[in-house]
Amino acid sequence: MQEEKRKVKTKLENGEGIGWEGQSLREQFEDLEEKTEETGHYAGFEKLSLKDENPIEYEQMFAQLRGELVNARETSKEVAATPIVEQEGELCYGLFTPEGDSIAISTGIIVHIHTMSEAIKYMINHDYEESPGIEPGDIFVNNDTHVGNVHPCDIATLIPIFHEGELIAWAGGVNHVIDTGAVGPGSMNVSQASRFGDGAYYTARKIGEELEIYNSWKNDFPDKTRTPDFLKLDERTRMTGCLMIRDAVNNLIDDYGIEKFKQLSREAIEDGRRGFRSRIQKTMLPGTYRGASFVDALYEGQKNLSRAYASENHLMHAPSELHVREDGSFQVSFEGANKWGWHPYNCTPAAIQGGIWVMLTQTVIPNKLVNDGAYYSCDFHLPEGSWANTQNTETAHAYAWHFLVSAWAPLWQHLSRGYFSRGFREEINSGNANTSNWLQGGGIDQFDKLHAVNSFEAACEGTGARYVDDGEPHAAAIWNPEGDMGDAEVWEMTEPLPFLGRNVKPNTGGAGRRTGGAGFESMRTIKDVSRWLLYEMGNGYMSSDSGLFGGYPAASGYILNAQDTDLKERFENGEDYPQSDLDPESGDFESKIEGEVTRRPEGISTPKEFDDYDMYLNYLRGGSGLGDPLEREPEKVVEDIHDGYVLPRHAKDAYAVVVNKVDDEAKHNSAVQGEWELDEEATEELREERMEEREEKAQPVSEWYEDERLRIRDDEDLIEDVKKTYESSMRMSKQFTEFYCDFWELPDDFRFSLSEDAEKSLENRFKTGMKKKWKNPTKSHETWLGVGRDDEPEVPYTWTSERSIQDLSGPDASFETPSKEPATDDD
Repeated sequence: MQEEKRKVKTKLENGEGIGWEGQSLREQFEDLEEKTEETGHYAGFEKLSLKDENPIEYEQMFAQLRGELVNARETSKEVAATPIVEQEGELCYGLFTPEGDSIAISTGIIVHIHTMSEAIKYMINHDYEESPGIEPGDIFVNNDTHVGNVHPCDIATLIPIFHEGELIAWAGGVNHVIDTGAVGPGSMNVSQASRFGDGAYYTARKIGEELEIYNSWKNDFPDKTRTPDFLKLDERTRMTGCLMIRDAVNNLIDDYGIEKFKQLSREAIEDGRRGFRSRIQKTMLPGTYRGASFVDALYEGQKNLSRAYASENHLMHAPSELHVREDGSFQVSFEGANKWGWHPYNCTPAAIQGGIWVMLTQTVIPNKLVNDGAYYSCDFHLPEGSWANTQNTETAHAYAWHFLVSAWAPLWQHLSRGYFSRGFREEINSGNANTSNWLQGGGIDQFDKLHAVNSFEAACEGTGARYVDDGEPHAAAIWNPEGDMGDAEVWEMTEPLPFLGRNVKPNTGGAGRRTGGAGFESMRTIKDVSRWLLYEMGNGYMSSDSGLFGGYPAASGYILNAQDTDLKERFENGEDYPQSDLDPESGDFESKIEGEVTRRPEGISTPKEFDDYDMYLNYLRGGSGLGDPLEREPEKVVEDIHDGYVLPRHAKDAYAVVVNKVDDEAKHNSAVQGEWELDEEATEELREERMEEREEKAQPVSEWYEDERLRIRDDEDLIEDVKKTYESSMRMSKQFTEFYCDFWELPDDFRFSLSEDAEKSLENRFKTGMKKKWKNPTKSHETWLGVGRDDEPEVPYTWTSERSIQDLSGPDASFETPSKEPATDDD
C-alpha cells in the first residue's frame, strides 16, 4: 500500500489525475458519459471483445469476482453482533468502476446495487480527488439519502482500489444499523418532521487513511447512537468485506493482468445493459402501462411529534407509468406524485433507483448478471419537489421504505401484464407491497444499559400470488428477497421483549384463484426495563397493493397492545394469557388479559412508554391475491383452513366455500380451529348464488363513471385527506391536472375545496422551496430534475395528457417490426 501511495503522490506532483492514463476522475467520468451517449453503448463498447473472443475466460473472471463478493458477505456478517445482520442478512457488497458504476454485487440487500454508486459519483462530481483526496487505504462512509442512500440507517463503507498509481475500482459494503441517534430510539423513528430528527447524517465522509480509522471518528461516531457496540461491530463487518474484495481484485489482476480487468469492468456492465434489454424485449410488449398506489401516514392527533405542524394526515400518491420502448429500454414516471410532507417517508432519486433495483432483481434480472448495466437501460421521471424527489435537504427520510415499496406495487403489475401478454405465465406475480409492521423502540434494557431495538421479523412477510401457484407464506420481503424472521432466542438476547407466541396469521393473504402468502405475528411482552418506548410503523387503513386479475389485496394493518396488565399475576397463578390474536373479531385476546387494551385500525404510532408485563403485537402482513376467489378449488380452501391461513368463516365470505367442523381437535399443521370438511353441494349452490348477486349488482362502466364524475365535480362524500392529496398532485403537475380534468370531464379551472388547515399545510410546503444537495451534477444526473414543467429538460416518452392507450402500438406489434397503426377499440 505504501508503494501505491508513493505512485499516486508522484502522479499528483506531475499534474496528473488518479484516473486511467492520467485523467482526473471527473474527466474520466465525463468522457465515459460522452461515449455512452454518442454510441448508445456503455463507455462506447459496441463490441464485447473479451466475451466474444474468449467467452470461457470472461465467464471465469466474472464468476470469480461475484463469488468473492458473496464470500465476503457470508464471512463478514459473522463479525456482526446484531441479529439484523447476522440473522436477517441485512448486508451487501459491491464492486464498482472508478466512475462509480457497479460491476458485480453480492447477495443480500441488493437495493444498494445503485445507492453506493451514487455516493461515489457524488464524490467525483464534488471534486473529492482534490479535497479531501482519494488515495490508497482511504476509507469513506455515507448514509446521506440525498447523496446515495435510501434512509440514514443504511450505512455504507467505501474504499478505493489502486493499481500502479491508478484508481481501478471501489469496494463498497452497506448494512442496516440498529440505531442512528434519531430523536426517538430505533433505526427508523417516525415522530420527526424534518431531517434534523432523522439522526446522524454522514455525507460521503472520509474517516480514515492507510486502512486505519481516524481517532476522531472512533471517539465521535459511537456517541451519536444508543447502541455504540453494535455500530462498532457493524463497521468492522463492512471493513472486513471491503478488504476481502480488494484482495480478490488484486488476485484477479495477478491472474489475468490489469488490462483484462479493465476490459471486464466495462464489458460486464455493457453485457448487463444488453441482457436487460433482451429480457424486456422477450417478455414485454412495447407501450405504456399505467397504475397507481397510495399509502396512509396518519399523524393527526398523534402525541410526541417533534413539530406541531406535523400533526396532519397524509395520503401519499404514486401515479405510476412504465414506458417500454421498442429497443427494450424503459422509463418509470411518477408524474402527478404529490408534494413531500412533514414526515419521515420521503424519498430521493437514489432511494427510488435503489428500490427499483431490488425489485427488478426479483423479476426482470433474477440472475448473476446484476449490475449497473440495467441502470443504463432505464430512466426515471421523478417530479422535483414531490415525495419521490424532494430536492430539499430539510425533508425527513428515516423510513423512506414506507411508501417506496408501495410505490413499486403497480410496477409488479405492469411487468406481470406484459408477461401475460407474451405468454410468460410463471413469471407473473401479483406484487409484494409494503404491508409490514416494524417493532421499534428503546430505553434502559434488561442489563441496565441505554439500548434501542429494531425487530427485523418483517423480513418474512407473505409474498404475492403467482399465476401458477399461491404466494409464499411468511417467506421474504421486497427489500430483502433472502429474508429470515430470525430465531426468537436470538432476538431475546438483544431485546428485552420475551416472546409469548409466534403464529401464522390467518386471513392476511389476499383472496384469489391463487392466494397471497400469509403473514405471521409475534406476541411480545416487556421485562426488566425502565423508560422504555415502543411504536408501530406500517400500513394501516390502506392496502397499497390491489391484487391482480381480480385477486384481492392483502389484509390491511392494525395496532394491538396492552398496558398496565395483570400478566404477572396470570403467570404466577398458571392462568391463561394471550399468546396470539389470530381472529381479531373473536374477543379472545381481551378475554385473557386485564389492562388498558389499545386496538386501532391505524398502522403508525409515535413512541409511547411501556413497562414490565405490558404487551405488544408485532403483526407482519401477507401478499396480494391473483384471479377470482370463486375460481379457487374448494379443496384448497379446506387445506388453507387446516394450514392456518384461512379462518373457517372467511372461507364462506371470501371464497363461497361451505365447510363443516368434524372434530374440535386439530390434527393439521398450524390449525387452531379443529378439523373441517367440505360440503360440496352447499358450496356449489352458494357459488351460483354469488354469481347471480354479482350480475344483479353489476352496472355498465358508463353509469359508474358518471356517478363518480358527479361526486368529484360536486365535491360530495370526499374526505379532506383525499381532496388534499389530489389537490397537491394537481398543484405539482399541469400534465396531471390536464389529464385528471380531461378524464373526468371537469372544467379547466376545477380545484378541490380545502379546509383552512389543509390549505395552510399545502401552502407551507410549496413555499419551502428547494435546498439541493448536488451542487455540481454531471449530465446523467440532470434527469433527476424530472420533466413536466417548462423550465425542465425533456426526457423521452414524457407523460402528457394527450397520450392514450389508443396511441400505442397495436396488438400485432413486436420489437422487431413496430406497428405504425394505433390500437382500436376492438383490439
